[in-house]
Amino acid sequence: DICERLLAAEQNTYHNTLLALRGFCSLHAQDHHGALQDFQRVIEHDSPHPNSCIKALCGRGLIRISGGSNYLTALDYITACQLKLEETIFTIKSYVPWNQRGLLLKVLQEEGQMMLQKKRYPRGSSVSFQKKQAGLCTFLTLKVDAPGVFQLASLLVELDSSDEASRILCADALYQMGCGEEAHRLLALALSRNPQRAPVLARLALLQLKRGFVYDGNQLLKRVIRTGDSSCLLPILDIFQDEDRKLLQSHCRWRALAILKGKQEGAAIKEAIAHLSFAILAAGGYAEDCLLTRARCYGRLGQMKTAIFDFNAVLKEDPRNVQALSGRGLVHLALRQQKEAVQDLVSALTVEAGAVIPAILSLKPEARGLVTGWLLQHSRAALTELVATKDLPGEETLGDLLTMAKALTKICKAAQHHVFYTDVLMANGRHQEALKHLQEALGHCPAEDFARARLAVLQLQSRNVAEAAAPLSALARRDEKDLAFLLNFVDTKQQQHLAQAAAQEGKVLMKGHHYEKALGYHSLAVLASRDSPRYLRHRASCLMHLKKYERALKDMEKVIQGHGCNSPKTRAGDHCCQGFLLLALAQEEAAVQHYVEALQLDEPLALGTITHCPGRETLTKTFHKVAQNDFEKQRYEEAWKITDYGLKIDKSTELQRLKARLKREASSCSIH
Repeated sequence: DICERLLAAEQNTYHNTLLALRGFCSLHAQDHHGALQDFQRVIEHDSPHPNSCIKALCGRGLIRISGGSNYLTALDYITACQLKLEETIFTIKSYVPWNQRGLLLKVLQEEGQMMLQKKRYPRGSSVSFQKKQAGLCTFLTLKVDAPGVFQLASLLVELDSSDEASRILCADALYQMGCGEEAHRLLALALSRNPQRAPVLARLALLQLKRGFVYDGNQLLKRVIRTGDSSCLLPILDIFQDEDRKLLQSHCRWRALAILKGKQEGAAIKEAIAHLSFAILAAGGYAEDCLLTRARCYGRLGQMKTAIFDFNAVLKEDPRNVQALSGRGLVHLALRQQKEAVQDLVSALTVEAGAVIPAILSLKPEARGLVTGWLLQHSRAALTELVATKDLPGEETLGDLLTMAKALTKICKAAQHHVFYTDVLMANGRHQEALKHLQEALGHCPAEDFARARLAVLQLQSRNVAEAAAPLSALARRDEKDLAFLLNFVDTKQQQHLAQAAAQEGKVLMKGHHYEKALGYHSLAVLASRDSPRYLRHRASCLMHLKKYERALKDMEKVIQGHGCNSPKTRAGDHCCQGFLLLALAQEEAAVQHYVEALQLDEPLALGTITHCPGRETLTKTFHKVAQNDFEKQRYEEAWKITDYGLKIDKSTELQRLKARLKREASSCSIH
């Protein structure tokens, strides 16, 4: 009321002062709209009074905080400080209540920090105020730069000399102003009060490095590391100049490498990791060489998931980075994650095998053997699938497989790797080169069955088919799948000749009771003929002599499934053979069904076969057992059928009695 009466008087003495005072009165009365009008009138007055303008700016700044315009609040207080720092300090102490002063200081600290970090306006920090009205801001163009923030920080220090954040803000502003010595003195004073304060230590370390005091910089960085607060660098890096960030990055990287060249103990590796982390932060979050080195350090410490995280960061920027791919692959190897390890190492080897092979060779024998086994398994599966489906890949895929094969032979001189390399060359159609490599690597008469079989295939054009059958039959005894793969490189006509020669040799061996050796030839005949029924029967017969009934049963199932235009006599013989195998495996019901089928197709042949093996009396007992079981389960029709065919084999008394019981049961059913 007093201010209003004075303003209503005819005299205009102290008009701006009265407006500013009334504005603060309205502000304390929570009338923000009225207060803002008074403050604006003071600021926009034609003949502004400096002290009144400072009060108005401070008051408007408080109103802007409540409206969420913190940046504009900071601008008002910077403007006030530029007009007169002492008056601004006096105004805050006199007119801003204690319960609002803490929030004001915090807002001004945060906004000042963001101004130095240039997070408000990425393209620049100049803000112009141009008003149409005549007044203070007509000539005032405020550039929010380091000097402005320094004045704001000085204000904050004067208001609370014990607040460390304000001193740090002041030092940061001095740094950007190029006053490194003053910033250093201010930070040294802050450090004397709190020796373990990481933000202060980090800033001092940079300033010492900038001044060329490398030893002092190292000691300060070590102290930062001991605090465990490396995140303190994040806000500082936005304040550092580009050249200083590069200086910090190169120094920390050099220091980490120097540490790693020395002791490889856990503590030294952890210190190197900390320096590398500083270097990565100084580079803006991505430094390829530092990330790769840090990932390897994490791997040495057993922190595998963290190592993978760093490798992923590199691969995100460069998906074909060989060091990252191989490094991540070796970490997956340590974790025994086969699929992931193989995928990464295969990718790395196909990009640059020369950089990956030394890394694999540096592994311990056990790990090296494991990874080469995985790589061979993966590559072999890929090649087998491509060749078997006749889906010959493009040059790029074949080239990748060839690269893998070459790498495996360099990593380990094992015969299986040279065999795989030979296979890839054959898949590429380079048969002469494959033959030359095989002979140079393993000799003209290899000891390994796998190598001898490939030599036979490569020399098939120039040697007798019967001679080639011998090593191929030996492979058939060891690995039929590998033989099937090899036969993809033999043309159809040669496969037919191979099948015939192998079958003939198998018969000869069976006559001499050399069943194991004969089995290899019969398997070769089956594979070369693409499961010919004739050769399947021969192999089944050989397997029966070896008492490998389950394998023989599978062969006969294929034969019977292929029955079409075969004569009844042939089909009857097959069913008898199948029945015998089922009997040997104690599958009596299924065996009886096959014998019944044989009797229906050709009874004389079936009876002759049964007489020879397993014998009429023995089989009749089986028929009676199965029929009796059906009778007990009231499956009378099935029991009658089995009994009837069983009596054709042998006039068994037991079967005759069962048939009589079936007749009586049938008559009883008819009466009812």
